[in-house]
Amino acid sequence: MIQQGFGRTTHNHRRLKAWQEAVTLVELVYCATRDLPRDEAFGLTNQLRRSAVSIPSNIAEGAGRNSTRELVQFLGIASGSLAELDTQLEIAHRLGYLNGTSEVFGQASRVGQLVVALRKSLRSKTT
Repeated sequence: MIQQGFGRTTHNHRRLKAWQEAVTLVELVYCATRDLPRDEAFGLTNQLRRSAVSIPSNIAEGAGRNSTRELVQFLGIASGSLAELDTQLEIAHRLGYLNGTSEVFGQASRVGQLVVALRKSLRSKTT
């Protein structure tokens, strides 16, 4: 789980299932927002994409830090970004921009479960 990267030792975030699934979530969000109205390009579309990208980015940043405790902290930030994304997806659904059965909703739930489980597992190892 440790790999050399950028001249220092880091945790390999690419091996984390939560990171892998979060990247898939980003892809789904980008696909789902392609057809949103043009007048939402700088509004809801941008917010959805930014919060989605934030999730795997925070997992990676935490994994690149110096301790498991820091990874746990960044997993908490990723959870916050996921809650933000969930809210934005709900708004997009209520406005009729996204179908409630869209694959993106299921993937967001899956990522949430993985992040919570990883955070819980790592917390038990640091206490």
